[in-house]
Amino acid sequence: MNEKTQGRRAKKIKEALAILNDLGFPKQQQNERSALTLLSLLDLKPDSKWKDATDPLMGITPMMDFFHENYGKKYAPNTRETVRRQTVHQFLQAALIVANPGKPSRPTNSPKAVYQIEPSALKLLRGFGTPGWKKHLQSYISTVQTLKKLYAREREMRRLPVKLTDGQEIRLSPGGQNILVKKIIDDFCPLFTPDGCVIYVGDTKTKWAYFDLEALTALGLKIEGHGKMPDVMVYYSEKNWLILIEAVTSHGPVNPKRRQELKNLFSGSTAGLVFVTAFIDRKSLMKFLNDISWETEVWIAESPTHLIHFNGERFLGPYED
Repeated sequence: MNEKTQGRRAKKIKEALAILNDLGFPKQQQNERSALTLLSLLDLKPDSKWKDATDPLMGITPMMDFFHENYGKKYAPNTRETVRRQTVHQFLQAALIVANPGKPSRPTNSPKAVYQIEPSALKLLRGFGTPGWKKHLQSYISTVQTLKKLYAREREMRRLPVKLTDGQEIRLSPGGQNILVKKIIDDFCPLFTPDGCVIYVGDTKTKWAYFDLEALTALGLKIEGHGKMPDVMVYYSEKNWLILIEAVTSHGPVNPKRRQELKNLFSGSTAGLVFVTAFIDRKSLMKFLNDISWETEVWIAESPTHLIHFNGERFLGPYED
């Protein structure tokens, strides 16, 4: 690569960093990765002019390909989540970009997720480097708070409402395994743990959507924040069972290793442990059939009144060592 090309690349990255600074992004996002992400979302190559910025739909992998092809910056595939969590997520929060404009219900961790520069931000950035930049920047910043509130409200409206057994309602992030989590609470619980108490619900995005600390303490449990929780936990007082349910959409059935992890995590429980893997349909089950541990149960949402028992001793219940 000649020195002239290298210089053009460095200049464009420097300009993108100046924009992120002017927009008030924290220091954690004022770095080369974030600058390249912004440039990819504007389809700005080293020779491009800011006035020619466009608004392509970009997934994380195409963004990283853009970094490499146009700026010579190759990131390892395992840094994909870093780009999403440490740059794209913050761009979304700042209303600089929008997610899945054609399908807003698509979950953020979907491999099909795409992002696009927000229209008023695109209009602003096309004017970078012009005499009116500072004036337009001030105008944009004065209105962006309203924009952030609007997008936050839209995201909240798309959340999945879930009513717990005690009548309390929680709202889960849309898409992903949360669709299955909702079915577990709406269908599995009334059928197999009638009058049971939901004491924990995980969330695709926030992890701890609902947590009844008092109920867990009463069962003799103290859960550390770093413990890998199941997706749903239900206490079935009639049988004194603690039902640990994994909602599987792409990974994570109760295999022998996971069963042992859960046994260790909940070893102090005064209630017997029951392990359940939930699938949305039979097709999903078939992908993981060989992984499922003995002495566990499988529930399929499309056939909600049935359980598949990976055991020969009993219908549903805990096993003693």
